[in-house]
Amino acid sequence: MGTGIPRPLLLTTAAVASALLLAPVDALARPGPPGGGGDGVHRERSAGQGQAARTPAKAAARALDAGAPSGPRRGGGYPRRTHLTPPAANPADKSLRLGLTPYHSIAPKLNALQKLGGDRVSVEVAGKSAGGHQLYLVTVTAPESERQAREQDRMRELIENAPAAAAKDRRVKAAYKAPVFINNNIHGNEWEGTDAALKLVEDLAKAKDRKTAELLARTRVYVNVTANPDGRIAGTRANANGFDLNRDFITATQPEARAIRRIAIDKQPAVMIDLHGYVNGTLIEPTTPPHGENYEYDLFLKNSYANALGMERAVNGLGYTAAKDGVEPAVIPFRDQEEGWDDWPPIFTPQYMPFQGAVAAHTIEFPMQVNNRAYDTLPIAELRRRAAINTDIAGAAMRATLDYTAEKRSSVVADQIETFRRGAAGAAQVPVSSETVPGVPGIGPEDVYTTDFPRAYVVPAGRSQRSATAAARLVGHLVANDVRVERARRDFRLGGRSYAAGSYVVDMRQPKRGLANVMLAAGRDISADVSTMYDISGWSLGLLWGASVDTVRTAGPGGLDVPGRTVRAASPTGYVAPRGALRLRLDDPGELAALNSLLRDGVQVRRTADGSALVPASARKKAAALAGRYGVAFHATKAKGVAPLHRARVAAAVAPGELFALREMGFDVTPVSTDVLNAGFDWSGADVLFVSGGLEYGKLGAAARGALDAFLAGGGGLVGRGAAGAALNADAGMLAAKPVEGNGDANGVVRVVNAGGPVTGGAPQHTFVYSPLWFTDLGPGVRVEQTYGAGNPLVSGHWRPASDGAGGPRDAAGRAAVVSGTSAEGAKVVLFGTEPLFRAHPKGAYAQVGRALLHSAG
Repeated sequence: MGTGIPRPLLLTTAAVASALLLAPVDALARPGPPGGGGDGVHRERSAGQGQAARTPAKAAARALDAGAPSGPRRGGGYPRRTHLTPPAANPADKSLRLGLTPYHSIAPKLNALQKLGGDRVSVEVAGKSAGGHQLYLVTVTAPESERQAREQDRMRELIENAPAAAAKDRRVKAAYKAPVFINNNIHGNEWEGTDAALKLVEDLAKAKDRKTAELLARTRVYVNVTANPDGRIAGTRANANGFDLNRDFITATQPEARAIRRIAIDKQPAVMIDLHGYVNGTLIEPTTPPHGENYEYDLFLKNSYANALGMERAVNGLGYTAAKDGVEPAVIPFRDQEEGWDDWPPIFTPQYMPFQGAVAAHTIEFPMQVNNRAYDTLPIAELRRRAAINTDIAGAAMRATLDYTAEKRSSVVADQIETFRRGAAGAAQVPVSSETVPGVPGIGPEDVYTTDFPRAYVVPAGRSQRSATAAARLVGHLVANDVRVERARRDFRLGGRSYAAGSYVVDMRQPKRGLANVMLAAGRDISADVSTMYDISGWSLGLLWGASVDTVRTAGPGGLDVPGRTVRAASPTGYVAPRGALRLRLDDPGELAALNSLLRDGVQVRRTADGSALVPASARKKAAALAGRYGVAFHATKAKGVAPLHRARVAAAVAPGELFALREMGFDVTPVSTDVLNAGFDWSGADVLFVSGGLEYGKLGAAARGALDAFLAGGGGLVGRGAAGAALNADAGMLAAKPVEGNGDANGVVRVVNAGGPVTGGAPQHTFVYSPLWFTDLGPGVRVEQTYGAGNPLVSGHWRPASDGAGGPRDAAGRAAVVSGTSAEGAKVVLFGTEPLFRAHPKGAYAQVGRALLHSAG
């Protein structure tokens, strides 16, 4: 620990016992990290845990639709009136039991608030959810003419694009309105932030006092009323696709996350809060170590800690007590906890927002649990008492944040400018200490996380078609996140290497360098730094999305002298040879999607000896359309097909993210589970079973087990992932392969060695693991498709041995990570010990699963 005030554990044993005695039944939620929901660590359900996903295909299609609304309109003054058409009343809306606002009542309330608020309240539709519900963005500010709004836009763009000039601009200092963003209900069954926000908007609309007038003259308050209407209605943490949206802020697979990303880019909040439940006492970030190494953390901690103190005073000042109400005093993890509530990964909303300019960002967890078991078992009166307390506390946190922003507007805006200035200038980060962040107690060496930003990244052109397709996907994603990318107009040399024209260059001297680096860097192995982490600890779109990405440490005396143009969208990569039969490699998820489309249209496709797809010349027109849609290449070939390829109809007992990925690759998927099979399942509509969780052989009834056995004995394939997939393989008597489980808390990016062949041909040299697994004692005929790298295969993440010293990364080194073979009865089987479909992080590994399904189904 450092020299300041030590951080005690959140609750001593005696304190817990006292709290339990004083609190009403179920009032005390277990402390846990961001978005805890009273259940401690919330991971996306993985191997052998919980129920298999049952998401309807239409929700996935909606989330994958590139034509979704792009967000609030630009231009014009304030107010911006939108008459909202209310959806039909839904008596099944789960909010009603709590006495809270059902989704169908939000639009009428917002229509009324626009009238009540006169010239202060504006409402816009920011997009649609995966379930098709509108997302409402409210802006509360003093009225602005179109000219005044343009002036605010000019200043906002100056702050980002010319921060050194903005720091000296008198108009910015005097007149720029500090943007505040309040995000609510991103976890659908953590409801109360929405109701508190509606009350706040009403209060600001009606207030006649000078303080409110000054606040709205100097700030813009942006309110995302409910970030997850699907979950609000259904009473679920996830959206209609089964996604935890508060894990989606580096990959942005879901429309709700993309809508928030658009708000972040367009509005550039300097301060934001994200309302959650349920941790007692009210938990208010900043967090414990490790802290994200790509932040300007000195500026962030300065503002986040000060704002947290104000929110703590406001929440405690409401007068709720443990004895009277079951409400414990508020907690600030940075001050009150050692570890376990970190801000390391950029997947949560408040951990993403600093990369878009927020210098204070917080998860707030109100205290009184009303979801999950409490929702189903507590009397309505008790639920409503708790919900009212949570709404009151959420409102206090909102008002305190507005007070802080109003009081510190000049310094908050100056710190946002400085964040962007450091990036644009390539300035060094400032390590946190009692000297650099005065007024924050307890700062020690365990809080110091900085990184060595490279001078640039290069995404080369022309190394392979897989790289070209993946590069376009990666570059498009960078641009969508407002990272600046240039494309070279001619050949160039950089960092001692030669690159062809058309290569992409990410100059790291840019305002949002932290965001560029958090996506493209390999990351860090932090296994030795802390004993426990909240969620994922390693990620790298540079290593896991399939593109080649080179790191340039120094640029030489001439700097980045690369003749290029700014990229607005990645250049097309689709290609179709003008004549002859066509070869489609199957190394990329886009290529799998193109193949599945051809097969669905009845095109006779054959597999070649190297695992590619041989497409007849007669399908050239269809190939051209697919090349444009997916950015894939159909090259001319004289190769011969060795076997026909058929549609792989997949029965899948998998996590929601895996189901989504399968549909993204165009597979026909029917979700199954133990319950579905026991209810009677028609196996004639399936060619292959994919299992990673939610299906246990031992819990199947005799009829269901017999039907599954008959499917596997009759030529049906099996693809298994993780412990659940390996267990089903063993219970059904398929491949002789002993699964060995590593530390269940481990996750991150690992090095692998691919054997090539039908599963891992063309696969990248890195993949992702979560509760890693490997295979030993392989029987005759079992083929090793992929092994973990030698030595310590972990590149970035957190993977320690278990308490008995086993299960660490060195135990996995050189072991089989993916195996395949044929059962005694002829079923083709592939088993994965890795997580190649995890939350869209390892897109470059998706094709391994696609190829495995085709191989096993064939």
